Amino acid sequence: MANKGNKKRRQFSLEEKMKVVEAVDSGKRKGDVAKEFGITPSTLSTFLKDRAKFEEKVKEASVGPQRKRMRNALYDDIDKAVFAWFQEVHAKNILVSGSVIRKKALNLANMLGYDNFQASVGWLNRFRDRHGIALKAICREDNDKLMNGIGIDKVNEWHAGEIIKLIADYSPDDIFNADETGMFFQLLPQHTLTAKGDCCRGGKKARQRLTALFCCNASGTEKMRPLIVGKSPTPRCFKNVHSLPCDYRANQRAWMTRDLFNEWLMKVDAKMKQAERRILMLIDNCSAHNMLPRLERIQVGYLPSNCTAVLQPLNLGVIHTMKVLYRSRLLKQIFLNLNSNEEKEKISIKQAIDMIAGAWWSVKQTTVVKCWQKAGIIPMEFTDTDPEDDDEPDTEIEKLWNSVAIATCVPNEVTFQDFVTADNDLLISRELMDVEIVESMMAGASPEELESESEDDEGVSLLEQPKLTIAEAISSVEKLRQFLSTCTDVPDAVFGQLNGIDEYLMTSVTHTLVESNITDFLQTK
Repeated sequence: MANKGNKKRRQFSLEEKMKVVEAVDSGKRKGDVAKEFGITPSTLSTFLKDRAKFEEKVKEASVGPQRKRMRNALYDDIDKAVFAWFQEVHAKNILVSGSVIRKKALNLANMLGYDNFQASVGWLNRFRDRHGIALKAICREDNDKLMNGIGIDKVNEWHAGEIIKLIADYSPDDIFNADETGMFFQLLPQHTLTAKGDCCRGGKKARQRLTALFCCNASGTEKMRPLIVGKSPTPRCFKNVHSLPCDYRANQRAWMTRDLFNEWLMKVDAKMKQAERRILMLIDNCSAHNMLPRLERIQVGYLPSNCTAVLQPLNLGVIHTMKVLYRSRLLKQIFLNLNSNEEKEKISIKQAIDMIAGAWWSVKQTTVVKCWQKAGIIPMEFTDTDPEDDDEPDTEIEKLWNSVAIATCVPNEVTFQDFVTADNDLLISRELMDVEIVESMMAGASPEELESESEDDEGVSLLEQPKLTIAEAISSVEKLRQFLSTCTDVPDAVFGQLNGIDEYLMTSVTHTLVESNITDFLQTK
C-alpha cells in the first residue's frame, strides 16, 4: 500500500497533449493511441474533453508548447501587459535580459495601480515558463548589427545558404510570399503632394486609409484572396453586403495586427491541409508577423532584417503594379465624374475594395515571376519572361493623367508615378507604447468598439432609356456588384469576370473621351 502511494503522477506538456489528440484525429483507435503514448483511457478522454482549451492557448501563442499547466498568473493583467511588451521588442530582434523584464514589469505594475507587486526572480521564472520564453543576455555587438541593418555581404550569404535550404523541398508552386501595403483609397491627384511621406499614425486621415495583405507563389500561378483592413467594421456602404472579393477586417487605425495576421495564416493553413499540400511562406519580421500560431501545413521562413527592399518579391514590383492598376481605375472613375453633369461623392470603401481586388487579380503571371527572379529566390531560367516587358503606365493612361491633371489643377511637377507611390510610406502595423498596453489591460480586452464610417452608399441608379448607353452599361455593372454582394458564397471567379467587363467598358468610354479636345471638355462644364 505504501509503494502504491509513492507512484509519481506523470504530467504532459501542451505539445504532447496535442500530439495525442492529433493521433486520434488521424483515425487511430483510442485504445491503440493510449498504448502508444503510455496513458490510461481515462487520461485520453480528459485530453479530448479539454482539447479546445489547450489548442486555443497554443494558437494564441500565449502559452509555450512545452508548458504542462495552464494556471493563470496571480496578477494576470500584469502578466499580459509584460508579454505584450515582450512581443514588441522580440519583433524588433532586440535581445533582453531577465533584469530588463523585471524592471519593465515593475513599471507596468505601477501604471496599472499595483503597489505590492514584486518582480522577483521566482516571478520571472514562472513568467518565462508560462510563455515558453528562453531568455538570453544582451549582446551589444550583435544588437548593434541588428539595429544598423545588414549589408550586401549578409544578403549574398542568405542567397548562398539559408534560402537554398528553405526552398530545397518545395517547388515554385508551393513557395509563397506575403506582404502588406497601406493605401489612401480616396486619394485625388491634386492631393498627391500632401499625401507623400505621410505615415498616417491616426486622426482623420486614418478614415481614408486601408491596409491590404497580398500573397502569391513563385510560379505566379496562384494569387491568394487579399485581406483588407479598414477602420470601420460596418461601413454604411456594407449594408446588405454578404460577399466581397476579399476578406475584410477592421480596427481603430486600419493597421495589420498580430491577431489578424495569425487568423489569416491559420485560414491558409486549413486550406492547405484540406488540399493535402505543404507550403513555404516567406515573410518579413514586422511586429505583426511574430509570435505565430502553431501551423501544420505551412513552414514559415523569415527574410533577413532590414532587407525587404532587395529580397521580398512582393516589394520588388508586384505591389507597385497592383497600385498602378488601382490608380489607373481610379483615374478613369475621376475622369468620368468630371465629364458627368452629376456631382459624385468620394469613393466608398466598398468601391475601393472592388477596385483593389480587381487590380490584384489583373497582375500578370509574368510580372510575379519576374519579381521573384529579381529577389534571387528562383533562377532566371525558370520562365521565358521578356526582360523588357514592364508594367509601367501605357500611353493611354498618360493621356488620361494629363487630362485629369489639367481639369483638377494638379501641379506640373506631379506625375502619375507620384500619384501611384504617394502612400508607399504608410505604416502597416502598430508599435505598442506602454500607455497603450496599460489602457488595453485596464479595458479588459483589445479595443474592439470601433467607430463607424459616416459614408453613404453610392449606388445611384440612372433613369431607363429606350436604348442602352455605355454609361447605363457601367451603371448596370455596379448594380450587378450590389446584387452579388447580397448573395452568399459567390465564387471569386465571378468577381473576376465582372472586373473584366468593368475594365472593358471603362477603357472604351475613357478612350473616346480622351481623344476629344480637353479645352472643349472644360468649356462644357
